[in-house]
Amino acid sequence: MGRPYEVEEEPGPDGYIRVKLPNKKKNEIFGIVDQSLGGGHLKVFCQDGKMRLGRIRGKLKKRMWMREKDMVIIQPWDFQDDKCDVLYRYTHIQAQNMLKRGLVPKTLESFI
Repeated sequence: MGRPYEVEEEPGPDGYIRVKLPNKKKNEIFGIVDQSLGGGHLKVFCQDGKMRLGRIRGKLKKRMWMREKDMVIIQPWDFQDDKCDVLYRYTHIQAQNMLKRGLVPKTLESFI
């Protein structure tokens, strides 16, 4: 299964959340896929309220298929704030469970 990820706010009964969460130190945030543009590119609505052009990393390009309304972890580019890399995609069930636990930001709750 892999190693569980620790979280500071509201952990589960055993103290761990078993899904990947954004790493604030690496400037990672939540986002919702708004539109698929093809060629490994997406329009992503981010938790900070911005719409960014997302690029699926090569490692995930063939392994994970992204659809509209999927919740993802993105990393905005340092030199172009309107673009980002998509690092991880949550399944619908994972997104619903995170919503129930209160781990999803208020700006994205209406999209899930």
